[in-house]
Amino acid sequence: MTITFLGTGTSQGIPIIGSNHQVCLSNDPRDKRLRVSVLVSYNGFNYVVDCGPDFRQQMLTNPIEKLDGILFTHEHADHTAGIDDIRPFFFRQGDIPIYAHSRVITSLTRRFDYIFADENRYPGAPAVRVNEVVNNQSIQLGGLKVVPIEAYHNRLQVFGYRFKDFVYLTDVKHVDDHEIEKIKGAKVLVVNALREEPHHSHFNLEEALSFSKLVGAERTYFTHISHLLGFHEAVEKKLPKNVFLAYDNLQLKI
Repeated sequence: MTITFLGTGTSQGIPIIGSNHQVCLSNDPRDKRLRVSVLVSYNGFNYVVDCGPDFRQQMLTNPIEKLDGILFTHEHADHTAGIDDIRPFFFRQGDIPIYAHSRVITSLTRRFDYIFADENRYPGAPAVRVNEVVNNQSIQLGGLKVVPIEAYHNRLQVFGYRFKDFVYLTDVKHVDDHEIEKIKGAKVLVVNALREEPHHSHFNLEEALSFSKLVGAERTYFTHISHLLGFHEAVEKKLPKNVFLAYDNLQLKI
């Protein structure tokens, strides 16, 4: 299994438009972060978790021949606004499978009605095949059992996903104990770490480190990173030896 971090930034990305913050002006490519997304590839299958506004650029940088499906964590724009850019895959493959909570499907249907329309479809619009994700019900993707993990982004329910020994969580502030049990035993954990200061709907660095220790994965990678966390090089030097900052286009083999 190959994991490619397509984007590791928060909702504004890094650099932020018009910002003179020192991290936004950094020349280190690891400090330049597109909106958060990850590509999971195995046995010839390619699945993307979240499809934000940088999806087109991410697919040009990390080209794949086919897209077998998109799993959505939640409906916020930095995780969904790129859905129109699945068109090249749709033109080659037909309807693209998507997987999401029923609430997220309702939101996407309202915002991108032309993609979900059954009648009078515009010929250039992409189309999707909708699959509802329900907690405690695993999904079969390309012969692999994928386990949804329920968490909370402040009061908003979000889904993370476990692909065998790989767990991906983002935009998380709280995870119930019984959901944490679904994560334990994984070799690689990815979880959000927004900044050092507390935040109402995201783990800050201290909370992400505590969660990593609680889960006990062999390796943990932080994502959904704000410029306020600091320079990649400086922050990573302060982390435990098995904890790392992810960065755009990083690839892991599991």
